[in-house]
Amino acid sequence: MKKIVFVGAGSVVFTQGLLADLVAFSELRGMRIALHDIDPERLQVAEAVAHRIAGDSATVTAHLDRREALDGADFVINMVQVGGHDATVTDFEIPARYGLRQTIADTIGAGGVFRALRTFPLLDALAADMNAVCPDALLLNYTNPMAMNVWYLSGKVRNVVGLCHSVYWTMRGLADLVSVPYEEVSYVAAGVNHQAWVLRFERDGEDLYPRLDVEDPQLRRRVRIDMYRRLGYYPTETSEHSAEYVPWLMHHDAELDRLRIPVGEYLRVSEENLAEYKRTRDLVRHGGELDIAGTDEYAPQIIHSVVTGTPRVVYGNVVNDGLISNLPQGCVVEVPCVADATGVRPTAIGALPPQCAALNRTYVSVNELTVRAALEGDPRHVRHALMIDPNTAATLTPDAIWSLADDLTRAHGDLLPEPLRAH
Repeated sequence: MKKIVFVGAGSVVFTQGLLADLVAFSELRGMRIALHDIDPERLQVAEAVAHRIAGDSATVTAHLDRREALDGADFVINMVQVGGHDATVTDFEIPARYGLRQTIADTIGAGGVFRALRTFPLLDALAADMNAVCPDALLLNYTNPMAMNVWYLSGKVRNVVGLCHSVYWTMRGLADLVSVPYEEVSYVAAGVNHQAWVLRFERDGEDLYPRLDVEDPQLRRRVRIDMYRRLGYYPTETSEHSAEYVPWLMHHDAELDRLRIPVGEYLRVSEENLAEYKRTRDLVRHGGELDIAGTDEYAPQIIHSVVTGTPRVVYGNVVNDGLISNLPQGCVVEVPCVADATGVRPTAIGALPPQCAALNRTYVSVNELTVRAALEGDPRHVRHALMIDPNTAATLTPDAIWSLADDLTRAHGDLLPEPLRAH
């Protein structure tokens, strides 16, 4: 039976949700689950949780050695967060000293750029291991910044797709908002990860977009609704994410208040994740009952489709090989994909609305400069990425951007690619 490897399995809560989804498919009974993490305690907790969930439907092994875990893999799920909570705190606290506000800081912006740079060495090592022991495996990446990581990996492994739940949960939320059952909704979205756009939103041929045009004063105080009203298309990520991908919000106190933008939101989320891990660890140690529920994530669905040939439409982050005609060739875009026995095949969308493509191109430029910084070993491109980044450029002077990059480089130190470290 197929072998599925979890890299970064110490992200225990996410691991348990994916496992619950996998064991729900009777056709996958007998699968082999290999868990890898570099933290022995977290790996031990993940293994204990996995055994509880899998029962006799799968074999579970745990490995501190990544290549050992990957040997013979058919599917690899990557969910590593390099540097963990401490690095996240650094990504917020140092920019805040310069007056740079961030909400999530994991996609673009100062936090996103440096999260990418400290993840790239891990991706190099993961790619080398996969090429040595499982070159044909399908790599399903959940690690952010999604678009930068998939772009960086695209020339290093044979098969990689980036997965994010933002389109799915956006559409569930929109269906609720217009009081239509999700199962009756048809839709198409496309763009870049965390800044894709709902291009079609229908039920039985009826355009459901007009139902969003309600005069609700509370809804108007959300970034996504404000963007939809001004741009004509609804963005597929939360207001907290969306706020920091544009130049006109984060440095205006009045806009923070008007749109209820929570500065530093991901610090709170990261602390909650730590607390949830500790609760799970303690329950495992004391034999307590775990609250195990499925997640409706794409990775288990893709694995089921590839193994059984069951066709599904999922949303994936893939290299733009003519898929979106008015975004740069070779960048990473988020589009609908068909998953079946042949793998994951992206769907060509054509041109995005010009105003949506214009915003996406700025996002893509930050991605490109960050990836180039690592591939070319050029620290100037790190500074160039921050100069192009919408929120950073709207807030800081060039000298401040240079100093910020220097401070973040020193703070992250050996986690960064060697040519980009402070010397």
